[in-house]
Amino acid sequence: MNFFLDDPEFAEIMQQVEQAIENEVFPERISQGSSGSYFVKDSKRKIIGVFKPKSEEPYGHLNPKWTKYFHKICCPCCFGRGCLVPNQGYLSETGAYLVDSKLGLGVVPKTKVVWIVSETFNYSAIDRAKSRGKKYALEKVPKVGKKFHRIGLPPKVGSFQLFVEGYKEADYWLRKFETDPLPENTRKQFQSQFEKLVVLDYVIRNTDRGNDNWLVKYEKPSDGTDLSDKEIQWINEKEPIIKIAAIDNGLAFPFKHPDEWRAYPFHWAWLPQAKVPFSQETIDLILPRISDMNFVQDLCEDLYELFKTDKGFDKATFENQISVMRGQILNLTQALKDERSPLQLVQMPRVIVERSHGGSQGRIVPLSNAFTQTFHSRKPFFSSW
Repeated sequence: MNFFLDDPEFAEIMQQVEQAIENEVFPERISQGSSGSYFVKDSKRKIIGVFKPKSEEPYGHLNPKWTKYFHKICCPCCFGRGCLVPNQGYLSETGAYLVDSKLGLGVVPKTKVVWIVSETFNYSAIDRAKSRGKKYALEKVPKVGKKFHRIGLPPKVGSFQLFVEGYKEADYWLRKFETDPLPENTRKQFQSQFEKLVVLDYVIRNTDRGNDNWLVKYEKPSDGTDLSDKEIQWINEKEPIIKIAAIDNGLAFPFKHPDEWRAYPFHWAWLPQAKVPFSQETIDLILPRISDMNFVQDLCEDLYELFKTDKGFDKATFENQISVMRGQILNLTQALKDERSPLQLVQMPRVIVERSHGGSQGRIVPLSNAFTQTFHSRKPFFSSW
């Protein structure tokens, strides 16, 4: 079921996953988190990806984390996020990578929607009984067994994100950098990467970004031990490499802004890097794209093609999600033009850009209702400002 004609490299990885499972190298459930997610390995037992099935999300009927089940039953008013579409985390993960790719950020590991089947996934007793029955019938009465549509457990749909190596939680490195400041050129690299994380989170309105779910890779040059003078000189000329990976993007794309009592803030806004105005590099990369209404239109339509594949897709709800995202893009555009900082960005008034029922007219609505601006568009489905 996994065909990626436009991405042969990813298709090859999925083939490795399927071969590994056939060789009984099964995905391994990750103990952390509030839902069922799995480290996926190749035949050599090397972790190559993280799979998050839709049916095992916090709202999923097969979520294996019993603590979340009791949380949902005993305290439903505080369970989940009321601004998000339930059970669409896998689409949010994939949508974050789509936005990352369109904006040229390069901080989200490649993520796509895939179908995987494994005995280690959480299945219902009925599914497991059916699987055993079909296998038994195939062994005892092959003629009957061959007529079954599928032998074995049903595949699960979910997001598959490539595993990144050499990274640690941002909190670990941020503490290190406090006592051991980065060299100036490396600090600029980190600031640039940080700003890309900010752009991603703000556009998709990530409601779950703490310092434990974005990663940093910091590679220092060797200290020169056991090397010749020539090799030491060459290494000393190399700059340290620092990169950021934005993982855990499953709680984004809200259909409304969070309520005041549960605002779900961006925790990076308290970091010193958030007080630095956006660099010219970030402005030159992002502003020309998000200022182009055709680019924004294409982004919305690509997200529509992705989200509509879900069985529970609702067009009206999706348009609300897009209205929030357009409002975020509008604020980001102004912040970049004014050369503001990430902290100043998150302090801007929240707005939504919604389409009128007529289809040819829309409006920018500040949530304070202080004023309303009307705009027109030739586009029939999603209006642009």
